[in-house]
Amino acid sequence: MTTLSSESSGTASSAGTPVLVDHAELTRFLTQVFTRRGLPPDRADASARALVHGDLTGMDSHGVANLAGLYLPLLDEGRADPRAEPEVVTDLGAALLVDAHRSLGLWAASWAMDLAVERAARHGVGMVSVRRATHLGCAGYHALRAAERGMVGVVSSNCGGQRIARPPGGAVAMLGTNPLAVSAPAGAHPPFLLDMSTTAAPTGRVRQAAREGRALPEGLLCDDAGAPVTDPAAFDAGDAHLMWLGGEVGRFKGFGLGLVVEVLSALVSGSGRGPHPDAWDGDGGPSGRDDDIGFLLMAIAPDTLRPGARADAEGLFGALVDCPPTDPERPVRYPGWHEHRFARERTERGVPLPAPLYAQLVAQAERAGVRAPEVRGEQR
Repeated sequence: MTTLSSESSGTASSAGTPVLVDHAELTRFLTQVFTRRGLPPDRADASARALVHGDLTGMDSHGVANLAGLYLPLLDEGRADPRAEPEVVTDLGAALLVDAHRSLGLWAASWAMDLAVERAARHGVGMVSVRRATHLGCAGYHALRAAERGMVGVVSSNCGGQRIARPPGGAVAMLGTNPLAVSAPAGAHPPFLLDMSTTAAPTGRVRQAAREGRALPEGLLCDDAGAPVTDPAAFDAGDAHLMWLGGEVGRFKGFGLGLVVEVLSALVSGSGRGPHPDAWDGDGGPSGRDDDIGFLLMAIAPDTLRPGARADAEGLFGALVDCPPTDPERPVRYPGWHEHRFARERTERGVPLPAPLYAQLVAQAERAGVRAPEVRGEQR
């Protein structure tokens, strides 16, 4: 195996050929980078695994591409405290309120879900509400921790004081992308996992398209007059804003779900809120910072309520998989199926990374004084 230099990575970039990096190697590298930033080794490892989940499951916009642009700046600017100890403020048994004290959300969200799972095993349900948190990465990664233990997992996260999307009919951005994830075991089948933003697309997907020079489909961005925008660069230029899930016709559903996340994540925990008079002071575009984020993590243990829940889950998702398709070449699948397949394949064959991104990782390795992840070859 070889490690590409920044110069050779640039050559591969011009050819448009991603490189394949071993999953364990990538996790090892990220763990070392986070450790150099002050995270204890166990937290660094947990954070690395949460971040790699995006690349493993095909959600590349939420994976390693965010290391240099999101997570390292959080730590370097002191907005995330690598050694902060979450504090249990209220403990009612099945329900807890936690102050994360700005600990890194990649780790803190998993820690909180594990606590929710522990309480669900005792009470049938466990709910952990978290305030003063930082960005958690893929909400679905943390929800899956419940499904892996035979439980239903629910994760919601607002964006703290960051405002990106406008309410329908509003001239000012008031809410974030407000992700929501739900997981469930499916017996012999891949676990169910719905992991989505409540806007039509997350900002990461828009920026990934801009980096790759791809146009976006209509229905994700629009201008101030509501006309569709397909140039992803227009978003950061301030010439376009995110639409809600459901598009023009169904926007109130996406907006409503965004508010559901705000209620569950911010109102319950007492964290920073998107809808606030502070938003009115700007020019109507994105404003605020994603500080003081609120999470809600819930685990539900149906087997503690009644026998047969696990068998029923396998039957539910098995019936969907066996549903006769309209096109035999495109069988029916449910959320989480393809992500599970991607993760299995990429664990075996390697994680594809665009050559420019790999060059960034090489540069990060040099600055941190650690070994860059080795390359298995090029993606064919």
